[in-house]
Amino acid sequence: MPTSDDHQTIRNLLNETRRYPPPQEFSTRANVDGSWWDRAAADPVAFWAEQAARLDWQEPWHTDHRWEPTLPTETGEWSIPRAQWFAGGTLNVAVNCVDRHVAAGNGDKIAFHFEGEPGDRRSLSYSDLLREVSRAANALTALGVGQGDRVVVYLPVIVETVVVTLAIARIGAIHSLVFGGFSAEALRLRIEDTGAKLLVTSDGQYRRGAAVPVKATADAAVVGVDSIEHVLVVRRTGDETPDIPWTPGRDVWWHDTVDAAADVHQPQFFDAETPLFIMYTSGTTGTPKGLVHTSGGYLVHASWTHWAVFDAKDTDVYWCTADLAWVTAHSYVLYGPLSNGVTSVLYEGTPNTPHRGRHFEIIQRYGVTTYYTAPTLVRTFMTWFPSRVPSEYDLGSIRLLGSVGEAINPEAWVWFHENIGGSRAPIVDTWWQSETGAAVMAPLPGVSTLKPGSALRALPGMRTLVVDDHGVEVPRGSGGYLVIDGTYPGMARTVWGNPDRYRDSYWARFAKQGFYFSGDGAKYDNDGDIWLLGRVDDVINVSGHRLSTIEIESALLEHPAVGEAAAVGVSDPITGQAIAAFVIPANEAQLTSGIEFAEELRTHVVRVIGAIARPRDILMVPELPKTRSGKIMRRLLVDIASGRPLGDTTALQDDAVPGLIAAIMASADQGSASNAHHG
Repeated sequence: MPTSDDHQTIRNLLNETRRYPPPQEFSTRANVDGSWWDRAAADPVAFWAEQAARLDWQEPWHTDHRWEPTLPTETGEWSIPRAQWFAGGTLNVAVNCVDRHVAAGNGDKIAFHFEGEPGDRRSLSYSDLLREVSRAANALTALGVGQGDRVVVYLPVIVETVVVTLAIARIGAIHSLVFGGFSAEALRLRIEDTGAKLLVTSDGQYRRGAAVPVKATADAAVVGVDSIEHVLVVRRTGDETPDIPWTPGRDVWWHDTVDAAADVHQPQFFDAETPLFIMYTSGTTGTPKGLVHTSGGYLVHASWTHWAVFDAKDTDVYWCTADLAWVTAHSYVLYGPLSNGVTSVLYEGTPNTPHRGRHFEIIQRYGVTTYYTAPTLVRTFMTWFPSRVPSEYDLGSIRLLGSVGEAINPEAWVWFHENIGGSRAPIVDTWWQSETGAAVMAPLPGVSTLKPGSALRALPGMRTLVVDDHGVEVPRGSGGYLVIDGTYPGMARTVWGNPDRYRDSYWARFAKQGFYFSGDGAKYDNDGDIWLLGRVDDVINVSGHRLSTIEIESALLEHPAVGEAAAVGVSDPITGQAIAAFVIPANEAQLTSGIEFAEELRTHVVRVIGAIARPRDILMVPELPKTRSGKIMRRLLVDIASGRPLGDTTALQDDAVPGLIAAIMASADQGSASNAHHG
């Protein structure tokens, strides 16, 4: 019989022993050394105040930090937690990202090398960017947008997206960026929830080699929405998407308004707690939560972590591949790199358009030094290039790699290190969330001995713990729930329009301890370093043993014939739950592999982990349902395997994938039934 402890902790299954110490040459030039942890731990608030001084403030703050935890009230309810950082200080986020670099004499430095999916290219200096942002700020003001107004941005990864986002911040309005592939329904939800005054969109966008109309989708999203006064439209695809619907008096062209505006704008300065943006989560159940991030604390956190974790240098050419609507891009395409005056790459398209080496081609063209991407793309590269990256691409400029979005499997980590990093570039495996604003756990690349698959420990100024159901820290070698102990500048302050949901979602579970609950499972290794085990909702309970999806998937990925895998729990009359694995073979020809190959994979998992982790079901699929940020939506796989209606699919990169998997599963079930009948 399982003990109560089996229900309170997540089993530690894998033991990764490979280690990668920092290269000496990297360490000697690193921005941060090992002393930063002890210094920050001695006084975290003073540490963050020191990092805040890296920015330009119009008026200094009078109070470093205030925190009101959630506490029981006289009515028996719990209070709403409230945080403030740098109260009384005023600044302008856009000035910190653009103007101050121009004022310092660095106006000629390139801010962005832009590459469109069709192959169009443009490089903008910081001076160019200042003029563009100033024009957009003047145009927004002329359209009636002011401090506190909400603007929803529904654009692809193009220069105008960067420009308008910075312009919104510059005038003290609040932006909410929405993925350009989202449906009208998903866009409408965000417009209505924010009460947006302005929608910024495009005539069309390039997607997987084709020009796709967008304006009609945007129009459908704003029908009957009283708060919308104007729709500002960027001309991106032009004659390739003719017959653009138009509403006179409401719709305005970017080139008629922004391009015609004055290129000088006098900025105002805003209190540190002024809302900067609303970032919507993309959960599989329930209405997405609009997380509110503020100007001062968020920028301090994003700026310092970019400088420290990515070891930002003046000579870097930095590329974070995230879509601009994702929080990773807010922090590590826009506000972090720009506040540090770095040159970045901006790419509009997909990694295999028009060929699978497009990213490598871009790295070579611009001499990219830092490449930050999602594990799902690394695993995709592994299936495209199982031996090595083609020799025609020179990736020798790479000095640092980064991983974000979900835990990276050890085999994918090693492939990334050897093939993209030339076995020399450290990998900063970052853990954080939309809710945290910027990185919370990550190696420091000049200090940390790297462990493939682990984000190691919290960064200086923060503290993470792995605890059981009662909020008690688990022993080394054990698994449980990942929590954050204490507050930090970049944390979301509330859920837009619903502070009770903010409290209940993140602070209620461990209110007595004052912990923020991340929703993730994690484990300590024997050194006390932390390994992510996936979302707690995705933990599989087999005969009372709580197993991590990440570790099962990592075991499958160790098999050379597996390119990518997702494991989920499905109902089982004997064990309560059983493991179902959805596998993308490394070779497309293996999609039709039969019973023998599935049994080979089961045997492999048993050998790597143990009999408790043996998958009951294994299905070969050509693709997995993934969000725009590259996360596998395992809950949709559970829905498919269980024959239930699908949860929210608006965040998917490709909404056709669940139907494809369901058809494959139905065909497999029919085959099994036929075999049983004839047997």
